[in-house]
Amino acid sequence: MHTPRSTYRLQIRSSFDLSAAAETVPYLVDLGVDWVYLSPVLTAEKGSDHGYDVTDPTSVDPERGGADAFDALCRTAHEAGLGVLVDIVPNHVGVATPAQNAWWWDLLAKGRDSRYAEAFDVDWDAGGGRIRIPVLGDGDGEEEQLKVVDGELHYYENRFPIAEDTAKPGDTGAQVHARQHYELVNWRRADSELNYRRFFGVNTLAGVRVEVPWVFDEAHSEVRRWFAESLVDGVRIDHPDGLADPAGYLERLRELSGGAYTLVEKILEPGESLPARWACEGTTGYDGLAVVDRLFVDPAGQAPLDAAVPVEPFVHMIHGTKRGITDGILHSEVLRLARLVPASANLEPERSADAIAELLTCFPVYRSYLPDGAGHLAEAVLNAKVRRPDLSAEIDVLHPLLNPYLSGPEGELTELAMRFQQTSGMVMAKGVEDTAFYRFNRLTSLNEVGADPSIFALDTYDVHRALLERQESAPFTMNALSTHDTKRGEDTRARISVLSEIPEEWVETLGQLNALAPIGDPAFASLMWQALVGAWPLSRERAHAYVEKASREADASTHWTAPDTAFEEKMHDAVDAAFDRSEVNSLITALVEKTAVPGWSNSLGAKLVQLTMPGVPDVYQGSEFWETSLVDPDNRRPVDFAARKQGLVDLAFGALPRIDDGGLAKLLVTSRALRLRRDRPELFSGYRSVVSAGAAADHVFAFDRGGAVAAVTRLPLGLERAGGWRDTAVVLPEGSYSCAITGTGFEGGPVPAVRLFETYPVALLVKEEA
Repeated sequence: MHTPRSTYRLQIRSSFDLSAAAETVPYLVDLGVDWVYLSPVLTAEKGSDHGYDVTDPTSVDPERGGADAFDALCRTAHEAGLGVLVDIVPNHVGVATPAQNAWWWDLLAKGRDSRYAEAFDVDWDAGGGRIRIPVLGDGDGEEEQLKVVDGELHYYENRFPIAEDTAKPGDTGAQVHARQHYELVNWRRADSELNYRRFFGVNTLAGVRVEVPWVFDEAHSEVRRWFAESLVDGVRIDHPDGLADPAGYLERLRELSGGAYTLVEKILEPGESLPARWACEGTTGYDGLAVVDRLFVDPAGQAPLDAAVPVEPFVHMIHGTKRGITDGILHSEVLRLARLVPASANLEPERSADAIAELLTCFPVYRSYLPDGAGHLAEAVLNAKVRRPDLSAEIDVLHPLLNPYLSGPEGELTELAMRFQQTSGMVMAKGVEDTAFYRFNRLTSLNEVGADPSIFALDTYDVHRALLERQESAPFTMNALSTHDTKRGEDTRARISVLSEIPEEWVETLGQLNALAPIGDPAFASLMWQALVGAWPLSRERAHAYVEKASREADASTHWTAPDTAFEEKMHDAVDAAFDRSEVNSLITALVEKTAVPGWSNSLGAKLVQLTMPGVPDVYQGSEFWETSLVDPDNRRPVDFAARKQGLVDLAFGALPRIDDGGLAKLLVTSRALRLRRDRPELFSGYRSVVSAGAAADHVFAFDRGGAVAAVTRLPLGLERAGGWRDTAVVLPEGSYSCAITGTGFEGGPVPAVRLFETYPVALLVKEEA
């Protein structure tokens, strides 16, 4: 199998299409990248910037350049020595504009008689034989807006097919609508009455049943061509947790690809591993991100930060937020599960739904993959019975129904048991990532996808153990620091983490900010001010867009479906104050000045660890410079590749840059590490911790990959307060070394840290060949 030594993620869209991506290939080679990694390129909803709303899985998107440009990019990459990794989306398709999706259009036109009825996951009986489409507004007489136009049913700009022989001359739109295989309903009814499976709570992304062989074949026809014509070297699978049978899907995909490199976008909770029977090389790296971030957090900051923004313990908070999801936007999924409980169970429907919702709420990971992960369901049963003792009897009845293997290995996975597994991940994602992560705000650099914010910091022993385990169990899994889904860019998080080293100063500043520009929600105010400090300087437009999205995701003081205008006005006034009021601006800029240099130290340290640790490092587009983005769409902004190309030229012919020189120091570290991994893979064949000794030994983290030694500084403000490195030494393995970043030479044995980190807070040492 051809495996990458590193990847570089490009976001392909109409404004940066496949031809534009091909033009970056010489730069990527110069940077040291091994594979180019593309966001989804199959035909998506027109105007889609992300590509996860695929409308035609059988073609490359013309808006993204089309098949010819895709083929040309792959050839250009291969000719330059780069592999190609492509993101694909098997779980769902985009249905926002039915006319753009031939499968969905046919389903709406023909209902159960459509060939594609088997492709979509519709509970026809629950809708009286019709698919409920939540599109109508709240006004009176909405059905009067239904019009028959050119053989279609129109509702404002929305267009729908009309079944054959169901429209007669003189019929009103409402009369025609009543005869269709779909029912247009008020958008608010989706939470409890939707009868097709979605991606999370997104009504415009309809689940697809790729477990059906012909559906798999047609949905992967273009992907099959890529491998048949040797255009692509590997695939990244979006959201496998939504599939009915992830293991079976990966087996079929392995056959289709001829055994190509495969990654899954899978969130692993601390201590959780991928099922051993999955035919893939690992995840997209959120689990590694969580480990790296916590290396640069000072555990001494936990108590004062806890006291500054009192909130309930995270485990209890997420129970409330997840239960809010099961009773809210995903209640229709809960009710669908309840309908599948057999009558022989003798459970009242309402109590059955209540118990199912509680089990989903108490589920400790994203999903199980029965028979794998049965212990997670057993844990959820115990937790649910403690939380809701009044439902103990119902939970005991449901347990064997949700895990048919309890009675023995001959058990068969029922539709109820399968669908429960597909649903638990939705609840976790919406309740934790998209709600609790915006409420648990003591230190927001910890609130990242795939992480547990209740785990505050990791010491060097914990990190060494995690990286050694990665080397032994998943050497080809991906390592990420920033992605298109991260809540904050890697360097935004790195600066916010510095607050753990100055908790008292941060708490005092937070109090002053809240006094000068109060918003009435102390927990969210902490998140808001941390975001501004972490991303500063940023435009006013970016700041306003972020706080509006973040506050509505928190779903506390304001909401997506019912914005609180009074609260949001105060919040936006506070953002304006950061730019316009000198007393507020000076507090922010003073804190930025205090945290900037140690934040850059954290950034370089985290980047070097990510690029050299076991696994395959991915550089998210543009993050070879400082990456101070916030949540999407902010993290999908255009990248100035010309500046980065010029940066490599400047590094080749100029002096070593200062750490504050516009991101050039990060470009230097990134390019040197990527080139070394690409050109000298034998130096990255193992993992061994490198010890330090002396007064400041805890401020060093170092490891030897088999000839390449990475060493970084951690907790730089604490180091400064303690008087610097003093007698601290890093004990290098025997041999002679040169630093790939600065060129400085070193001999094995104790090396004074003050010399090792003389130029930068990081070092990448290469053992000289005999």
